Amino acid sequence: MIETNLNESFLDFLNQKTLFYTKIEYDTIKKSWEILSKHIKLPYVIHIVGTNGKGTTGRFIATFLQQQNQSVLHYTSPHIIKFNERIWINGENVTDEQLENAHQQIIKLLPENLLAKLTYFEYTTLLALFLSSNFDFIVLEAGLGGEFDATNVVVNNLTVVPSIGVDHKDFLGDTIIEIASTKLRSCDNCYIFGDDFPKEVIALKDTILKDKKEIPYIKNLDFNFPKQIPEYIIKNATLALSVMKYLELYKNDFILEVLEGRCQKIKENITIDVGHNPLAANVILEEFKNKKITLIYNSYKDKDFKEILTILKPIIKEVLVIQCDDERMIDENILLNILKKLSLKADIFKFEMIKKEEEYLVFGSFKVVEKFLSNF
Repeated sequence: MIETNLNESFLDFLNQKTLFYTKIEYDTIKKSWEILSKHIKLPYVIHIVGTNGKGTTGRFIATFLQQQNQSVLHYTSPHIIKFNERIWINGENVTDEQLENAHQQIIKLLPENLLAKLTYFEYTTLLALFLSSNFDFIVLEAGLGGEFDATNVVVNNLTVVPSIGVDHKDFLGDTIIEIASTKLRSCDNCYIFGDDFPKEVIALKDTILKDKKEIPYIKNLDFNFPKQIPEYIIKNATLALSVMKYLELYKNDFILEVLEGRCQKIKENITIDVGHNPLAANVILEEFKNKKITLIYNSYKDKDFKEILTILKPIIKEVLVIQCDDERMIDENILLNILKKLSLKADIFKFEMIKKEEEYLVFGSFKVVEKFLSNF
């Protein structure tokens, strides 16, 4: 356990925290929240759980609420460039001053033994909850997304589930049934599902959530979506609009604001997307169907990169492996060997390789997109 220096700034304190771990110890954040909860007034909690679409759906809900003059905090993760991206307050990323002030108050309230044990994600979740005091709403995006996720330390009023697929096997289980079970058990009151769920998840929903109230997902809303918006973004927006219908705050002229890094065109021929699992790969496959793209890619060791590349193969012209200085990334020689076995043309990425006449997709986690943008 790392000793806690209470004189450190917020970022110095946070940078000593465990960012990645192999075991969830829920008791630490539970005890911490029991103390902090006495000092804040928690708003209406909208909990976003699932596999893909959490960030986009959460941001749609948050911006729609703001457009209806509701005070709202949106907590998402991870960030691409700067930590402040994780906490969005009434239309703006949280400021350094707001973070520092909240941090200084929290370290005075929590005992040192708990401060030392809290992980990076647990502490920042508590920080977001603290900052949301007296707001109308907080939109909480789950991390791993299971019943013991840090965001599940508070009782949620509404659980929003954009999608469920296979990811985070080390924590949630090996099968879609095991993964969906722990995600669905995070629901406390009522819930709403997005579109196109596997049959086994629907069956599971009808058993695990049989005592909860289901909110309808409304496909045919009176809403004009912008042209050329990706289909999966439309589905996430429709889910968010269905939430607004339930909250009786719906209007048909909301302005759509999408989180950065979600199928985002940063140049006419370059798209970035932070997806990193087979479900995300299938979404990208549909978005780029009938095209051939150069994939700028890398992957964490624990991701199913072979399956992802197999899914994307029909649209891939070439794969350029972007080098990321992170021990969690797969060895590039292993990745290049997989690409060879899949009969995909591959090389190590260099920025001078980019050509105006080629179409590029930067894909494979926040770390990949961060590396690309930091040198772009």
